[in-house]
Amino acid sequence: MRVVRGVEAGREALRRGVLRVWDDPATERTVAEILGAVRTGGDAALRDYTSRLDGVQIEALEVPAEEWRAAYRRTPRSLRDALEAVARRVRAFHELCMPKTWVDLNEGFGEMFNPVDRAGIYSPGGSGAYPSTVLMAAIPARVAGVREVVLTTPPQRGGAPTEVVLAAAHVAGVDRVFQVGGAQAIAAMAYGTESVPKVDIVCGPGNIYVTLAKRMVFGEVAVDGLYGPTETVVVGDDSADPVHCAADLVAQAEHDPLASPILITTSERLLESVRREVPRQIARLASPKSAEAAFEAHGTAVLVRDVDEAVELANLYAPEHLCLLVREPWSVLRRVRNAGGVFLGDYSPEVMGDYVAGPSHVMPTGGTARFNGPLGVHDFLKVTSLVALDRESFSRLAPDGIRMARAEGFEGHRRAMVALPGLIRRGTVLRCAALWSAAPELLAAAAPGTAPERTSGSTSAPPGSGTSTR
Repeated sequence: MRVVRGVEAGREALRRGVLRVWDDPATERTVAEILGAVRTGGDAALRDYTSRLDGVQIEALEVPAEEWRAAYRRTPRSLRDALEAVARRVRAFHELCMPKTWVDLNEGFGEMFNPVDRAGIYSPGGSGAYPSTVLMAAIPARVAGVREVVLTTPPQRGGAPTEVVLAAAHVAGVDRVFQVGGAQAIAAMAYGTESVPKVDIVCGPGNIYVTLAKRMVFGEVAVDGLYGPTETVVVGDDSADPVHCAADLVAQAEHDPLASPILITTSERLLESVRREVPRQIARLASPKSAEAAFEAHGTAVLVRDVDEAVELANLYAPEHLCLLVREPWSVLRRVRNAGGVFLGDYSPEVMGDYVAGPSHVMPTGGTARFNGPLGVHDFLKVTSLVALDRESFSRLAPDGIRMARAEGFEGHRRAMVALPGLIRRGTVLRCAALWSAAPELLAAAAPGTAPERTSGSTSAPPGSGTSTR
C-alpha cells in the first residue's frame, strides 16, 4: 500500500489510479466478433460459445421455472430466510424511490413515467455465484413495473447455473432464466435469438467482455452503465478506528486483484495503524491472494491537511463506494458531489451495502460516478413529457414561440402557431388581452374583415384545474 502525502500529490496519484478497463482494442475485436456471431447465428452461436468458453455442452438454453422452485426448496432454510429478508429490504427502498406522474394544469405541462416492456439482467458467474446481484438488479425492475424480467447467467461445469442463483431468481420474481454468460449473453438479450427474447435494457455487472459488449450494443438497447473493478475510498479523521478502516478496504480488495482500496486521512497515526492492520486482516482470509494483489497494485493511502482536502480528492476520484469515518459524517456529506454510494459512520460499513442495506450494490466505477448513479427504478422507467395548454396559456405563450421560430428561420413552425387562432372563425374565443398587442399576426389569421370577440374572464379547464397534481 503506497503512501502519498499532500493534496497535490494525492490528486495526481488518484487521477492515475482510476481504472477504466474497457479501453482494450484487442478485447474489443474479440467482443465484436462474438456479437456479430450471435446476431447472425442465434441459438447455435450461443451453444457454440458456451461450449468453447465455459466448457459446458447445453441443449436447452432456458432453465425451466420448476428448476428454480426446486432449487429454492433445496436451499438451506437459513439462507432462504436471508434471501427473503434482503428482498424485502431492497423492495422497500426502491418503492420509496418511485417517481409519480404529475401534471400542473395551471402551467399546462407535466411528466408521465412508464416502465420498459422487457428488461435483461446479467448476473456473473465464473469465479463465484452472486445471488445478491440477482436481487439488487431484478427487484428494482419489478418495482418499476417492468412487464417481463429476463435473467442470463453462466452455467457451471455441471451444466446449470448454481442453485443459489436460481433460488434468488425465484425470490426476485424473475420471469425467465437462460444459462448463458459473457458477451454472448449480452448479445442475445440485445438482438434476440430463437430462444432468448430481445430486451429494452441490459443491466448488471460483469467482466471486461460483458462490459465491452454492453458498450457496443448501446443504441440497440439501453444499458445501465459500464462497470469495472470495485473501488472503495475511506475518508477517516483521527476519530476513526483503524480496524474498521482496514476492514472496509480489505473487504473490497477481496473481490478482485484489480480492486482499488484507498484511504484518505487527516491523521498520520491512523494512516500508519491502517498500514499495519491491513496485512493482519488479509492473512485471516480463506483466499488472500486477490486482496494481496489489489493492495500491491492499487492500494493507496493519502495524508491530507483537513477533511475539506479529503473530500476534494474523493470528489476528484468519484469512487463507487465512499465511506465517511469522521466525527461528523452528515456535515461532510453536504460536500460530497461524486460517489456511487456514501456510507456514513461506524455502523454503515460498505459490506452492508453489498447485501442488506437496501440500495442496489450495482454502482458506477472507473470515475463514472461523475455522471452516473447506482442501478435503480429510474433505469427501468421512460419519462414522457406532457403538454396540455388551455386557450389562455396558448395565447400567452404563442407570441414568444413565433418570435423564436422567425429567429431560427422555420416558417412552418411559425405558421403552425399562427394558424390555431383561425378557430376564431368557428366561434372559439381567445381571452388574453396581451395577445392582440404582442402578436398582430395572430389577428390577421382571423377571417378577413371579422373582428374577433374580446371578453373578460378566465377560460374553463378540466376538473382539478387550479392545483398542481405534483
